[in-house]
Parts: sequence; structure tokens; C-alpha cells
Amino acid sequence: MKKIAIICVMLLVCNAVTAQTSFSRYVKEWERAREYTKEYLEAMPEDGYAFKPTPEIRSFASQMYHLADANLAFVSSATGKKSPIEGSAEKMTDQSKAAVTKVVLESYDFVIAALKGMTEAEWKKNVKVFGFEMTMENAFEKAFEHQTHHRGQTTVYIRLKGATPPKEKLL
Repeated sequence: MKKIAIICVMLLVCNAVTAQTSFSRYVKEWERAREYTKEYLEAMPEDGYAFKPTPEIRSFASQMYHLADANLAFVSSATGKKSPIEGSAEKMTDQSKAAVTKVVLESYDFVIAALKGMTEAEWKKNVKVFGFEMTMENAFEKAFEHQTHHRGQTTVYIRLKGATPPKEKLL
């Protein structure tokens, strides 16, 4: 009987460690993404923020504001937490390096804070995001995919302005 009790306790501890590792991994990945995006923001010269490679597409600033909007919208929708930014960042007229950097980094801080405050039960809970039902974990994964996609698009903008984009940040 004592052996069974010890095995049960060990299984509970292993499950708790696995859950913690899962959350730690997501926090670490979002922190890495924040730093990587910050490097992109720093790589673009100030005069490149209003730059549009063609008239039909977003400026570099608008692309980054769009990334921030999506970070905020995904997490607000999934968690019910109020976004720290009123309205749409993409509609902001200030395309300065300082203004864009502030908003984008605040969007990452919002995501990371939401992750750090989450429980395992919340993580597995079903939520509606933009009319689609998914788990909270899935919502954060979709948000991560979206920010990666738009950050990657800005590589071309940086190169067209004669600057060098950051090297891949794998760790």
C-alpha cells in the first residue's frame, strides 16, 4: 500500500512539473519573440518606418502596428483581459521609431503577462477567438504564428532600406 501511495505522489509531481515546463516554454518563446522583434525595430532606420515598398501594401510602421494589434486581439479575445491600447494601433498616425517600438513591445508584454498569470485549467479551457472555438493554448499558438509571419515580412522592408535584418534568434 505504501508503494502505491509513493507511486501516486510521484505521478502527481511529474504531471505538475510537465505542466510547469509547458508554461515555462511558452513564456520563454514569447520573451524570445519580443527580443527578436525588438531587434527588427532597431534594425530599421528611422526614415524607414513610413516606407512602403509599393503603394498597395502597409508601411513598415503599419506592418509592426498590425503585429501589435493581433497580439493584443488574440490574447484579449481568448482571456477576456482588456487590451492596454485603446483602438487599433494600425490606425495610429505616429509612424516614428519610438512610437512604434513602444506599442509593439507593450503588446508583447501584455501577452507574456497573460501567460505568466495563467493556470493549467485555463490553458486547456475552450475559448472563442474571432468566432472560432479553440483551446487557450491554441489561441496563444495562433497568435505566435501570426506575429512570426508579419515580423518575417518586414525583412524585405529592412533590406530595401539598405539595412541588415537581425540574424535568426533560435535561442
